Amino acid sequence: SVLENTPQVRGMHTIIRNKDTTRDEFIFYSKRLMRLLIEHALSFLPLKSVTVETPQGTMYEGKRFHRQRITGVSILRAGETMEQALTAVCKDIRLGKILIQTNHDTGEPELHYLRLPKEISEDYVILMDSTVSTGAAAMMAVRVLLDHDVQEDRIFLLSLLMAEMGVHSVAYAFPRVRIITTAVDKRINEEFHIIPGIGNFGDRYFGTDGPSAWCESDGMDC
Repeated sequence: SVLENTPQVRGMHTIIRNKDTTRDEFIFYSKRLMRLLIEHALSFLPLKSVTVETPQGTMYEGKRFHRQRITGVSILRAGETMEQALTAVCKDIRLGKILIQTNHDTGEPELHYLRLPKEISEDYVILMDSTVSTGAAAMMAVRVLLDHDVQEDRIFLLSLLMAEMGVHSVAYAFPRVRIITTAVDKRINEEFHIIPGIGNFGDRYFGTDGPSAWCESDGMDC
């Protein structure tokens, strides 16, 4: 599912994709997009009909997310930037973290750190990463969740920007995972950077420079 490309959304993408955008503006508009993305993702949660009484003594037929917990899991480090938007709209949400780095000898992603809340197997899990290009890190993160008995159809992969290759890779490997993003770019280059892309999201957001061993969550998929 791709967030509707409204003039507002396209305007924010124009700002965060611009190489001359200041770090302050990059953070501000990235956070705005994250909030819209998470609100959009929550609309796919199963809701049950419920009737409540209003202060006027009349009945209102509404919807309620019923008895299921939501857990947010960020792929470090850039996926962590989405946690604030998630906690702003989901009260008392639990958070977990996964660190995946590239093995420079094999070029393959490797799991280096994992912290998940207890009894996550029955939760709906919102898996967060800033960008997804080949999908290698995202697929490893999904496998970790499945290994902890999270149901595949209860995993929502959220990313600000994805490449078509990453979308197809994740969807082919895990057809029941719901993939939700604000935009999909057509291609990646030889260094696996999304084109036209955002650049290295982690470096631009945190104000760091230079090459990094971090994987996809830095906007540099492995």
